[in-house]
Amino acid sequence: MSGHSKWSTIKRQKGAADTKRGQVFTKLGNAITIAVREGGGGDPASNFKLRLAMDQARAANMPKENMQRAVDRGLGKGGAGQLESVVYEGYGPGKVALVIEAATDNKNRTTGEVKSTIDRAGGSFVSPGTVSWMFSDEGVVVVHKGGRGMDEFLDLAVEAGAEDVADVGDFVEIYTKLNTLESVKRVLEEKGLAITSAELSKKPTTTVEITDSETAKKVLDLMGKLEDLDDVVKVHSNFDVAEGILLQS
Repeated sequence: MSGHSKWSTIKRQKGAADTKRGQVFTKLGNAITIAVREGGGGDPASNFKLRLAMDQARAANMPKENMQRAVDRGLGKGGAGQLESVVYEGYGPGKVALVIEAATDNKNRTTGEVKSTIDRAGGSFVSPGTVSWMFSDEGVVVVHKGGRGMDEFLDLAVEAGAEDVADVGDFVEIYTKLNTLESVKRVLEEKGLAITSAELSKKPTTTVEITDSETAKKVLDLMGKLEDLDDVVKVHSNFDVAEGILLQS
């Protein structure tokens, strides 16, 4: 929505400087390991989830040896503990919905960390299924505008087989079905678009509008603290905050 921001937009504006480089590599490595285990093996040529995870790792300049160690871990090589994928749900300030994806070798530890972080922010940790129905699983390709207008992006997205587009400042988010993400990404690349990222995501089907700066600050603070947890891979929320409110926060 023009004039509004959501977490993906805000993170992009903040940039990667807020996150320690080592922590970024740990999270990317965990995502690669989980992709190997859940996506069908250690060959990116036949495992699309792994290709996406490795593309993100390359974009962050993650060393090749780190990526290979993450792949090996997913294949059960080495003495490291086995990671498992866990999804948590909750409500944050302003009753915004939260879906937290994590990768952990100690579920009890991770559950405790996520729950306490939400509780301290005045939110509530809820059982699976409580808020996940408010999100749809989709693919999203993020493209830098590069001087192109939204009408052109709409035409290109339709031609590529995408489902929807969203104007998010200097970028455009192009949404796809899960099984068409790869083909849409390929077509957009062939059209010469500057693709920033392509990933599997959760798109909110309904949003919660935040209308005051105090609540906006609390929500953003919670989102940041959740993503700072070592085991957390990704956090999704359905908040929508006006940019004027965001500037006040």
